[in-house]
Amino acid sequence: MSTRTLTETRRLGVETTGIEIIDESERTARPRDLFWPWFAANVSVFGISYGSYVLGFGISFWQSVLVTVIGVVISFALCGIIAIAGKRGSAPTMITSRAAFGVTGQKLPGVVSWLVSIGWETFLAIMATLATATIFRQLGWGGGTTTKIVAMVVVAALIVSASVAGYHIIMRLQSVLTWVTGIATIVYVALTLSHVNWSTVAAVKPGPFQAVIGALVMVMTGFGLGWINIAADWSRYQRRDARGGAIVGWNTFGGAIAPTLLVIYGLTLAGSDPKLSEGIANDPIGTLGTILPTWFLLPVLVSAILALVSGAVLGIYSSGLTLLSLGVRIPRPTAAFVDGVILTLGTIWVVFFAESFLGPFQSFLITLGVPLAAWAGIMIADLVLRKRDYDDDALFDPRGRYGAFDWTSIITMVVTSVLGWGLVINLFAEDASWNNWQGFLLGPLGLGGKDGTWAYANLGVIVALVLAFVVTLVLRRGTVARQEGRR
Repeated sequence: MSTRTLTETRRLGVETTGIEIIDESERTARPRDLFWPWFAANVSVFGISYGSYVLGFGISFWQSVLVTVIGVVISFALCGIIAIAGKRGSAPTMITSRAAFGVTGQKLPGVVSWLVSIGWETFLAIMATLATATIFRQLGWGGGTTTKIVAMVVVAALIVSASVAGYHIIMRLQSVLTWVTGIATIVYVALTLSHVNWSTVAAVKPGPFQAVIGALVMVMTGFGLGWINIAADWSRYQRRDARGGAIVGWNTFGGAIAPTLLVIYGLTLAGSDPKLSEGIANDPIGTLGTILPTWFLLPVLVSAILALVSGAVLGIYSSGLTLLSLGVRIPRPTAAFVDGVILTLGTIWVVFFAESFLGPFQSFLITLGVPLAAWAGIMIADLVLRKRDYDDDALFDPRGRYGAFDWTSIITMVVTSVLGWGLVINLFAEDASWNNWQGFLLGPLGLGGKDGTWAYANLGVIVALVLAFVVTLVLRRGTVARQEGRR
């Protein structure tokens, strides 16, 4: 990029910094600034639909409340721990992760992270497009092909333009979206409180321990763990003297407060009306709109779309950074644009052409959740072991202190991923039969096989996370000490 073009780009407010280390002069953010992107991306009427998903495990209201609070808070706290890496290294998540995997070896989790980010954000764009068509049908304004085309163009334009603009504009945008989506969500709750029947909710019978674990894992992966691979991308502008505890706290508070309250409210709605709960499972936005007065359908649509766009913007911005970390040599705005184009093409295919794509698509993304959990366990353990900031230069030099490959981390990620896949099952067996090999350890370990009570507990995610953490904590203690010159 020429000097003139660079100057003009910066004048427009576009972030030109890619995966390189943030200059000290630009590190002006404070821990409380982290509240805005995480809150805006997670406050949405759509979050209420998770109440139906949690109760779908066959557990009681109070079991579901416990699962929601623990799952949401812990998962975002793990994000907060990863966010400390951004402050320590002034670089994106997948760059600081090179200290654990080696500069070249980091490409293994990097590819997984890129696929997860681009996949989930495409899913959010698809949901926003389909939600528009659903609400328009309820309003009697159509909802056919033309509506979907216009909705897709608007959604894609919002996501791509904000992602290309970068960190500073996104942070300002998220602070605005927080108020818009937050107010709309509060009004939604006020208008639907009359649909809650506490006696019906309280009558829901408790479920077995295995079902509680399954619901817990679902909540954790649906919220905090779904963001964990990009957590440090938003903390790399933090001041050098920012406290790690404050970064974890604001990250957790911003990400967890809205989903916790919304899912609990969703539990009361879904528990009050089984038909409503069943409809949410198939069409979340449309079904939640059926209990609203017509005059508020449009505000709900705008709020839901903005919340989905907000989440997609964070993902596409970070997937662009991940693409650069894999060695693609293009400017950061271009990388975000490329990923935005991929998102748009994926949305077009699913909305207008694919007949049975959504099931296989989700099966593929859930499968990637296991190695992502393994990576998170390794990364968190690495952060716990480190006592000093990262060596900036070594993060970009295969001959530096972090080396080209850290085989302990690489092998740990591969082995724990395989073990994790053996303890989860394909939830879309009919649409994605190619993924039915999962769950191969449920029988040999005496857990009842793929039809047993532990099958839907998704133990593999937790096993991959915890086992990778413990192995790294034990086997890499000496390596980290040598990297930091303490041995």
